[in-house]
Amino acid sequence: MGEDAPHILVLGIGNLLWADEGWGVRVAEAVHQRFEFPDTVRVMDGGTQGLYLVHHICEADVLLVFDAIDYGLPPGTLKIVEGDDVPRFMGAKKMSLHQTGFQEVISTSVLLGKCPRHMMLIGVQPVELEDFGGSLRDQPKGKMEEAIRLGLDFLARFGIAAKPRQAAADPISSAETALDIYESERPAEDMAFRRGDIRFINRAADGEASSCA
Repeated sequence: MGEDAPHILVLGIGNLLWADEGWGVRVAEAVHQRFEFPDTVRVMDGGTQGLYLVHHICEADVLLVFDAIDYGLPPGTLKIVEGDDVPRFMGAKKMSLHQTGFQEVISTSVLLGKCPRHMMLIGVQPVELEDFGGSLRDQPKGKMEEAIRLGLDFLARFGIAAKPRQAAADPISSAETALDIYESERPAEDMAFRRGDIRFINRAADGEASSCA
């Protein structure tokens, strides 16, 4: 691509440790694992970083966001929002602080005169948000492929063609929270610590930072 090719940020936001809250990160993770892009495209786990994302947003000409958002729709429903409607829908019905934070990120980029010219939000209606250490429920998980297809179609508008990866990619999140490991090592329901997932609570108690991507 030429020197004037747009800089594109593909961003998954949410918290992997709270079931469907992590949907956006899981979609971005899958995109990164399966496809290669030109150097002008960055796929990123935005986690719950809030204003720490401002400089990444300001550097982008095109922004594609994946997130779980409570639209009040049937569980697993996908909703696409574009352009100036993106920040409004991010705050439609806040489920967590990360959505308030992301609204502030967009507002800050506008104030700085560096808001992405093109934005798309691909959101899913969550099923469960109160299962600490849990993974995606079937309805949102089943919409990941469609969300990926819609996202790639959006990128294609700007001349971006995704190529299947020929070799394994480094994770965009921590290796231990990769979906297959995260799910396979989850304790059985009758063994799980009911106030969360003991794997992460133990680490926090030992003074280590728990994963909040």
